[in-house]
Amino acid sequence: MPRKQAKSTADAEPADGPIQFLSPEGVLDPDSRLELPPAIDLPALYRDMALVRRLDSEAIALQRQGELGLWPSLRGQEAAQVGAAYALAEQDMVFPTYREHGVAWCRGLDPVSLLGLFRGSTLGGWNPYERRFNLYTLVIGAQTLHGVGYAMGLVRDDVIGSGDDTRDTAVLVFLGDGALSEGETNEAFLWAAAQNLPVVFFCQNNQWAISAPYSVQSRVPVAQRADGFGFPGVSVDGNDVLACLAATGEALTRARSGGGPTLIEAVTYRINAHTTADDATRYRPSAETDEWAAKDPLERLRLHLTASGAVDEEYFADIERREQELAEHLRSGCRALPSPDHASSFENTYTDMPAELGRQLAEHSEYLAAGLEIGAAR
Repeated sequence: MPRKQAKSTADAEPADGPIQFLSPEGVLDPDSRLELPPAIDLPALYRDMALVRRLDSEAIALQRQGELGLWPSLRGQEAAQVGAAYALAEQDMVFPTYREHGVAWCRGLDPVSLLGLFRGSTLGGWNPYERRFNLYTLVIGAQTLHGVGYAMGLVRDDVIGSGDDTRDTAVLVFLGDGALSEGETNEAFLWAAAQNLPVVFFCQNNQWAISAPYSVQSRVPVAQRADGFGFPGVSVDGNDVLACLAATGEALTRARSGGGPTLIEAVTYRINAHTTADDATRYRPSAETDEWAAKDPLERLRLHLTASGAVDEEYFADIERREQELAEHLRSGCRALPSPDHASSFENTYTDMPAELGRQLAEHSEYLAAGLEIGAAR
């Protein structure tokens, strides 16, 4: 029996489209569906977006040079991540996927710590409580349940709805469009709604779950899926840093006050392949990539800053200097990361090592020792 063609998600998009303040041409226009915060540091937003892009490009170069085993690029998603991160309060907790390098940067993590996971030097690389940023999650959708569990703890700790802006806390969970097909994500939505939890789900709909387009995963837009669980969903232009900031800020404020969960869909596009192990040219039309490249999130903000006279050439020169310093820090820091002890993965799997795992460790140690002896003999 022939398979029925899935209905295009574009057919179900609202007539007025995702919320947008900043057009691809750099023109700033109000959107009646959402208000911008009263004070936004546009030069700072551009600076962090530019530095995050340089972080990403340098990590790709390090992977190509054999210094990293893998790297998941965020190119094209800088506005979504930086905009959302700027909406966070210091006490809020973030649960990322494995691609939120921009959020990590805005939370103040040393970007070298991100490289350790993809170099194989660490299994995490940082203390989640120091920057209120959880460890990267490689299992698709798993972080949604982690975030919901943390939000349940916030309710029990009575740190929502007090009206104290320095105390009330929310959770921001990041996910990609592919995670919406996971049972864990739908379970997280269900629990967040049923218990009215202070959690915001921020979905970067970058159009492709590796090689599967969103159109084969769902018949409705991402934001509309929230309706089925009973909480608000909002769609924003994910390449517009202002729309991402405003929507996330409003949703987090509502969550902290006890207003429950929100699903934000940031409509964006990953310009690079899914990871450095992927070849997107095998399944993604080049014309589509070119179309989205013309909607570049950095270029639209640069055009606006230049046209408005908010910055001068020295501002951009300073950013270039900062980019170079960051690149040098990443290169030297990556190569200085220590190699983990071969026994660590065995010794830290269980509190008390089972006999079988101990036997495997002994065999592995013997194997490595034999290799060193052979090397020394040569």
